Amino acid sequence: MRQRVDGRKARGDKRRAEIVEATLRVIERDGVAGVTHRTVAREAGIPTTSTTYHFASLDDLLIATLISCARDMATEVYWMIDRARSRGSGGAEEVAGLLAEALGPRRGRTMAEYELYLLAARRPELRPAARRWLDVLTSMVRHDDEVAFRVFLAGIDGLLVQGLIDDEPPTAEELRPVVDYLLKPR
Repeated sequence: MRQRVDGRKARGDKRRAEIVEATLRVIERDGVAGVTHRTVAREAGIPTTSTTYHFASLDDLLIATLISCARDMATEVYWMIDRARSRGSGGAEEVAGLLAEALGPRRGRTMAEYELYLLAARRPELRPAARRWLDVLTSMVRHDDEVAFRVFLAGIDGLLVQGLIDDEPPTAEELRPVVDYLLKPR
């Protein structure tokens, strides 16, 4: 028996994804303060009524955007772990490469994601969505030492924030020794 596809639901899901992507572009360009239904609609090339139909409030829109970022990051981390395992690697090279990509070619997107992430400190309704980032990482990576894993995650956050304020983004080669250190068993 073939499963029937609901075309309206598929179009609605596609529109929601387009709106979330447009929201990230607005944040890259103007920061979270620049996010309104109108600016996102203009960026997406759709009527404002479409953004308010899919996301009744800005918080709904920001939460969906945070969740989307967490899902995208989970996918990237999953494939990074897969590549590291297939090479028999400890992961330092792969993590350093991912960080260099986030701080170089994807710098604007990384800033937008961090801005959303930090907004949750001021807006409690966004915190569950922001915490999903850590939940995703914790669920994907096997670790025996909870403290060492939290130190590793804090170190990665620190490297990203420091890299975002550097004039020149660090290279994977520059990041590798720090990532090696963070991954050392204690």
